[in-house]
Amino acid sequence: MLKLKHFLKTSLLGGVVVILPVAILLSVSVWVFNLVASWIQPITNIVIKDSQINEFIAESFVIILILTTCFFVGLLVRTRLGGFFYRLVETRILRLAPGYSMIKETVLQLFGSRKNSPFSSVALAQIFCNSTLATCFITDTHENGSYTVFVPTGPNPTSGLIYHLEGKYVHLVEISVQEAMRTIISCGAGSEKLVNQYGANVSNT
Repeated sequence: MLKLKHFLKTSLLGGVVVILPVAILLSVSVWVFNLVASWIQPITNIVIKDSQINEFIAESFVIILILTTCFFVGLLVRTRLGGFFYRLVETRILRLAPGYSMIKETVLQLFGSRKNSPFSSVALAQIFCNSTLATCFITDTHENGSYTVFVPTGPNPTSGLIYHLEGKYVHLVEISVQEAMRTIISCGAGSEKLVNQYGANVSNT
């Protein structure tokens, strides 16, 4: 039973890791499809009316279809042939697209699929050298005690700013990268643990 659960989980997450970076990258073209959809909306309404499909049922079907697609794509890339074609497409095409590598890294971090990552730890940084704090990830440390940090934007953590700060302005907190990512995607919701960790560290100094 445990093996089956592990198999289902790894296949589903494997499909998500393959599909989600590409889907986010292609989202820049969504406005084009929305424009076309607005043109054909009258016809779409007629089709829905004639078929008498309930809106909730239609949305549920789409969600199930997406999850099923992720599972089977994950299952496919687990095979030798599927994995070969995926690596070939990723190397020759996807990695040439701006932002793909960063998007994939973020997705891998979000689902806990990356063991070695440039996002080594989470911190709260005084990016303006005052009391303002920003959630960030340590991307590099330097011999003089300073840090290079990446401060992502919410709710899209694939974009952000890079800062080089003195060590006294960077406060490490003991929460996982995945937990921090979730607070960023939710625009700060669920940051209580992050703030409490910072408060505990300050009170101990």
